[in-house]
Amino acid sequence: MYPNTGFQWHLVPALIRAGGDLANCCINILQDQNGILDAALVLRAAEVCVELGQTTLRGEGNFNFTINFNGPTLCPYFPAGFNTSANGKSFVIGLEYPNLLVSVLKSIAGDQPSVGADLQHRSHAWGSAFAAMKTAIEGHMRGIVGGVTTLPDHPFAFAGVDSSPAPSKAVESMCRVVELLGVSHFGASGTVECCAHLTRLFKSLCQGDSEDTIPLVGFSGLMFAALEDRGLAAAAAAGHYDIRNLLTYSAVCGIGLDTVPIPHDTTPEQIARLACDCGAMAFRLNKPLTVRLFPAPKLQAGDTTAFESDDLCNCSVFAVP
Repeated sequence: MYPNTGFQWHLVPALIRAGGDLANCCINILQDQNGILDAALVLRAAEVCVELGQTTLRGEGNFNFTINFNGPTLCPYFPAGFNTSANGKSFVIGLEYPNLLVSVLKSIAGDQPSVGADLQHRSHAWGSAFAAMKTAIEGHMRGIVGGVTTLPDHPFAFAGVDSSPAPSKAVESMCRVVELLGVSHFGASGTVECCAHLTRLFKSLCQGDSEDTIPLVGFSGLMFAALEDRGLAAAAAAGHYDIRNLLTYSAVCGIGLDTVPIPHDTTPEQIARLACDCGAMAFRLNKPLTVRLFPAPKLQAGDTTAFESDDLCNCSVFAVP
C-alpha cells in the first residue's frame, strides 16, 4: 500500500498478528521531486518491523511485511506483491525452478565439478551453459503459460510472468547454481559477475519480436533470501557474506535485503538508514528492491535463529553495519 496517514500503518502489526499468513503487507516508499526518499515513512515502516519482531512468536511476523522501493507492480510474491486499479483485474505467475537450473548445469558439467572454472575457456563454457538454461526455462515457462491462458473465460486477464527462480528451502539452493558456474563458493570473488549474468538471462526469457513473447513483471531477476535458501543459510554460518555483500549483489540482482535476520536490539533508526541505502539503489538503478528484515528475539550477531515456520530456514544473525 501507499500509506498517506498514520492511521493506516499503525494497523499493520495488529493485522499481521491477527491474520498470520492471510495478512500480508508492503509499504511502498516514494521519492520527492528532488529524488529524496520519504525518510519519515521509512522510519515508520522500520518501527512496524521492530514491533513485529517483539510481538509475534519468534519474530516470524516479519515474514508477512516488507518495505518496497520502486515497485514491484504485478509481483506474484507476497508480501511485496500488489496491484493497482490501472492494471485492472489481472493475474501473474511466479515460478520456482532452481532444481531445473541445477539439473541443466550438472548435465553440462558431466564429470567436472563445474562449468567455467577454467578462465581460459570460460567464455565458450558459459555461452553454452546459459544457452542451455535459457532453452530449458523458456520451455518450462511456455508450457505453464499455455496451460493457464487457455482456461475457460474468467474475469482476470493474464498480465505476465515473474521470471525469477523463486527460492524455497524445499528446492536446490541458488548458491549451488553459482558454484556450478565455477565460483568456488557463494560470496567468493566472481559472485557479482556470475549474478549479473544470471539476472541478464532471467530478464531475456521469452522476449523478442515473435508472437510467443511473454510479458515479464515483478522482479524478474535473481533472488537471494537468506531465510528461505538452505545454501544461503549455510554460507552465512560460514561467514561467506554479510549485509554489505547483499547490498552489492542487489545492484545486479532482483530483490534487495530479503528475509535477513538481524539483532533483536537493532533500533528503528538503524533499520531505516539501512533500508534507505537499499531504496537509493532501487531508484538510482531504476529497479524494484525490497527490505524484509527479521529482528530476532534475544539474539545478537553471530547467533543462530530458532524459527519454526515451515517457510523458513535457520540462519546466523547478521550484524547491521
